[in-house]
Amino acid sequence: MYIGVSTKMYMGYRHSLSWLEHLRGEVDARPALVAGRVVPFVIPSFPVLPEAARILEGSPLLLGAQNCGWAQGPWTGEVSPSLLAELGVRLVEIGHAERRRHFGEDDAVVALKVRAAVEAGLTPLLCVGEEAVADPAVSASFVFRQISAAVREDWAAAARLVIAYEPVWAIGAAEPAGAAYVSDVVAHLRESLAEHGLAGLPIIYGGSAKPGLLPELRGVSGLFLGRFAHDAANFGVVLDEALGLPN
Repeated sequence: MYIGVSTKMYMGYRHSLSWLEHLRGEVDARPALVAGRVVPFVIPSFPVLPEAARILEGSPLLLGAQNCGWAQGPWTGEVSPSLLAELGVRLVEIGHAERRRHFGEDDAVVALKVRAAVEAGLTPLLCVGEEAVADPAVSASFVFRQISAAVREDWAAAARLVIAYEPVWAIGAAEPAGAAYVSDVVAHLRESLAEHGLAGLPIIYGGSAKPGLLPELRGVSGLFLGRFAHDAANFGVVLDEALGLPN
């Protein structure tokens, strides 16, 4: 079970550090997290990463990055996965809908980044999701194709992923996608993944995710939170929900 949060570009530097201190406090207040059944993670913006690693040292909180390049070398403005690993980053978000839409990242670019992240020892947090509400089986088929493209049908590499299922239409919405819809999409997706021995791949839900949603979901491996967890107390509430679920 993974419970994570990204700050996107909402917070300044000092705000980010203060928030991270509060987030660590929420995690430290729940010693059951040390057992590892629920894995918390946090993804701040790039300039915060070195200080974030210091704040999180000794904590169960995994540090993530919001993006990565696909190689070292002459790539102005990019950040290589190997550099992220050196900074203590454990997982990296790849293929978010905002990157695909606003920065032109297609399946080929996503695949390059996934491969580079895996080679650097990072866990790719692969973001996938349909553009509009559809029949759950249709949405699951679209998402499966995104996953297949991201690993270039190398299903051994796919075993290294954590999937963030984020319906594009739910990102930034007032409410998340309905629990029944999400559960049905994930169930159909697991059927397709099972054909490649990956039925148990972690699939977490994101898209206006907030407290109260997780207990309503079936077959989902956690939540990827956004603005609702920019209040660290809400992150703590969701951690309690995850810890309270049966094994």
